[in-house]
Amino acid sequence: MSITPLFFPDVKLIEPKVYSDARGFFKELQNQQFFSDVGIDCTFVQMNHSFSSYGVLRGMHFQRSLPQAKHLIVLSGEIYDVVVDIRPDSPTFKQWLGIHLKADLHQQLFIPAGFAHGFCVLSPTVHLIYQCSALFNLAEDRVFCYNDPEIGIVWPIDEPLLSEKDRLAPRFKDVN
Repeated sequence: MSITPLFFPDVKLIEPKVYSDARGFFKELQNQQFFSDVGIDCTFVQMNHSFSSYGVLRGMHFQRSLPQAKHLIVLSGEIYDVVVDIRPDSPTFKQWLGIHLKADLHQQLFIPAGFAHGFCVLSPTVHLIYQCSALFNLAEDRVFCYNDPEIGIVWPIDEPLLSEKDRLAPRFKDVN
């Protein structure tokens, strides 16, 4: 595996070694020792599978006092993935990073706790799985609007398909 730190040094692009031949391919999705060696020191306790169609936008989601680190793996398709630093004491508070992730490039993303997360689908469909370092807790679940002008995320689609929760999400400054 190779690791590339991104704009936020703790957010890491993970590219596993892929062993391909005429039969297909093999790759490791996670190696706890390697992760630990590169500073990803968390235990994942929940794994989720998300399926979406072109134009779906999910975000910006986070848990208030039980934050989750996430290990995101695109199994098929392409997404534009966005993280926002929501750590009030961070020098990059309210800054964001967007990155294209493509299954055919075997790309993965590690997002540490303290970041809001969202993505939009750029391929006809997408399957992704993501592991979380804390269990989902409905009482701690928070969302802010994907197009909050204070954050200023630039999305690659103009008219996303949104859930009611995301459509009605408040601005970041109004999240309690």
